[in-house]
Amino acid sequence: MAPQEKNRNIQTSSMRRVDSESDMSVASESSSKSYRDYRVRKSNLIGMVNWTHVLGTYLPQLFIAGIGILLALIFHQVMTDLMTKQQIDSTDLSPANLIELTVATLVSVKDLVARQISMILSLRKEAIFSPAVEGTFVALVIMAWIITMDNPVFLLSFSTFKAPQSWRATHDQIIEMMRRQNCFTEESIAFMKRLLVRSGTGQNTAWPPGIIQCLEDGKKTDRSIEASRKEAETIIFDIVEKAMKKANVKPKDIDVLVINCSLFSPTPSLCATVITHFGMRGDILSYNLSGMGCGASLLALDLAKNMLQRRRRGGRALVVSTEIITPNLYHGNERAFLLQNILFRCGGAAMVLSNKWTDGPRAWFKLLHTVRVQGTSEDAYQCVFEAEDKDGHRGVRLSKEIVKVAGKTMEKNMTTLGPYVLPLSEQAKVVVTLAVRFVMKTLNKLFKTKKFPAVKVYVPDFKRGIDHFCIHAGGRAVIDGIEKNMKLEHFHCEASRMALLNYGNTSSSSIWYELEYVMENQKNNPLKKGDRVLQVAFGSGFKCTSGVW
Repeated sequence: MAPQEKNRNIQTSSMRRVDSESDMSVASESSSKSYRDYRVRKSNLIGMVNWTHVLGTYLPQLFIAGIGILLALIFHQVMTDLMTKQQIDSTDLSPANLIELTVATLVSVKDLVARQISMILSLRKEAIFSPAVEGTFVALVIMAWIITMDNPVFLLSFSTFKAPQSWRATHDQIIEMMRRQNCFTEESIAFMKRLLVRSGTGQNTAWPPGIIQCLEDGKKTDRSIEASRKEAETIIFDIVEKAMKKANVKPKDIDVLVINCSLFSPTPSLCATVITHFGMRGDILSYNLSGMGCGASLLALDLAKNMLQRRRRGGRALVVSTEIITPNLYHGNERAFLLQNILFRCGGAAMVLSNKWTDGPRAWFKLLHTVRVQGTSEDAYQCVFEAEDKDGHRGVRLSKEIVKVAGKTMEKNMTTLGPYVLPLSEQAKVVVTLAVRFVMKTLNKLFKTKKFPAVKVYVPDFKRGIDHFCIHAGGRAVIDGIEKNMKLEHFHCEASRMALLNYGNTSSSSIWYELEYVMENQKNNPLKKGDRVLQVAFGSGFKCTSGVW
């Protein structure tokens, strides 16, 4: 939920638009509905409003105003008492009289506070301050308590990596890079070419310099640790610097640092690299997450949120999500491993979070909910698996069960998330169909018959509670499948398709390229103040993560 209009300074047009048959920025003729069709009357939304979040958004400003009112009431009471006792002359505005008036007022305030404290300590029933002053004080205490209980987390800024032109390659250049590895058979090259055509990626996506340099005559692919570090530092330093600049925070202001990168985990860690380069504080809480796949960004964000909310005085966190391609190019010929060579591209995103209530008014978004679901079956564990093929070449194997496993984990995730974001009308339909289904099953068992029809459970319409969807750009089939299962319109998946087209699958950072597109480029369903944004991602293990802003 965006607490304020987009009055921030953002580099415009950072999401490059591409003219293509896949460009969804123009309304499709096949799209039968508009985003306006999914507006729910405010009266129907009352049941899903989190009033703690609503009050928490404005309480900090009311608290400051309340302190001013409290002080004004105290001084008004003192001035009235002094005038009643004729200790001051309100008509004499000479400097000497004003100084005498100020001193007398401050002394009287001091005496009143001392008497109030003495009264509290002695448990006397005499009231020193007026009822208005005491009532205001009690209201401020209640406000302060609500503020400390809510403890919201805000997104101050985020930034995504835009690769230089020297990193970018067309489809033909990608296939040529594969040929120049001198390890793939013609059958594998043809297979990767077919995958690339159907992948949904565009003709200008980014590859690391260590790999793309093989297109130059006389140069070989550099998969060394030095080349991998160079790719990581180029991406991470760029996005961290831009994110902190947008948020107007300095490296010393960061209290928590979380970096997720699944397949590249060097020593010293990437966290240590960032801390050293930017000169962050020595007591910063740093966490380096690896092996958690494309869904790790929301997991890292959830970890940062938990660490911030443990701090009584509030703080700021920096979350970095990226994947390093250089050391992870598969050099074998087993088809289950070849997809990673075609789909994944260079990318990264850095986010600055805060749970300081003073940062609320300038925040871009407010975090409402995060949900994570972990699959526990053997199929879920094996469907995205880093291993070696029969010839000893290391890569990531994708199982044929991945679509089935992803569907199950997403269903559980949406079931958990639904009560927090869906209006009561949608939740009621689910409850009714569940009750009818239970009754029908019971009647069939009771009468030992199948005459009573089986009732399908109602699939809630998430478009009634969510305005924008950022679905992990794991591939065209992933986006199409979620669009069909959730009954989304084309414009709901526009950001995901455009991110896949312009940047490819950038792993965990893809959902931030999509949010950037929603904020800066989407015209069919423009972002407005108060809109809710859902981010959904999948990761190895197998897990499904979601976050609502």
